[in-house]
Amino acid sequence: MIEKIQKDIQTNLRKYNQELVGLKPQEMVTWGYEKFDNKFAITTSFGIQSSVLLDTVSKLRLQKKIKIFWIDTGYLPPETYHYAEKLIDNLSLEVEVLQSELSPARMEAKYGKLWETNKESDLDKYHELRKIKPLENGLEKYDIVCWASGVRSSQTENRNKMKFLDIIRQRLSLRPFLNWTNKDIFYYMEENNLPAHPLFIKGYSSVGDWHSSSPDGIETKGRNTRFRGIKQECGIHTND
Repeated sequence: MIEKIQKDIQTNLRKYNQELVGLKPQEMVTWGYEKFDNKFAITTSFGIQSSVLLDTVSKLRLQKKIKIFWIDTGYLPPETYHYAEKLIDNLSLEVEVLQSELSPARMEAKYGKLWETNKESDLDKYHELRKIKPLENGLEKYDIVCWASGVRSSQTENRNKMKFLDIIRQRLSLRPFLNWTNKDIFYYMEENNLPAHPLFIKGYSSVGDWHSSSPDGIETKGRNTRFRGIKQECGIHTND
């Protein structure tokens, strides 16, 4: 069944993108739900701007709840774990946590602290183990065909080339907020009384793992503060 759906994806990708043009983010999420039913899900990192997509999903009045996957590397800052608990409680979310089969301690024993070598290949290995594989295992478990995230075109060079809908690792990746600006995000959070991530107050405009995130500086801002500037993407949103 999944093979047939994946073939349909290849055939209908252009048509799907045409259907999404002009839709608001909430309408795009509803489109994904109506098009793929229980084979549709969203992902979150509980990062700086994650509350906007989560709030959008929580406000939808649907017969079934959309699956929400949280990719927890085991290396998130304490502030992110506290923030996640607050949002889950405030928005009455049901979240499934996706984690690596290797505990942090076991991974470090086998491969060392991969983020300390300043080698892009070691970061790729880290992201494969702690982010990409856990996500793919979760998507495969539920035969997910389409997953939505809160990525935006202004964040990285890779994301600037994205369409609302692309194929990532043989599945559809939906980006309801692709064209939103930082101001759009700020005003949405303000109008909907959404709490800010605790690290935003400390100067972070992007946050992932504690060892690979830093506050904005004079010369580095946004995604350039991640991974010590070695790369902008963790691989979840790329086909490389």
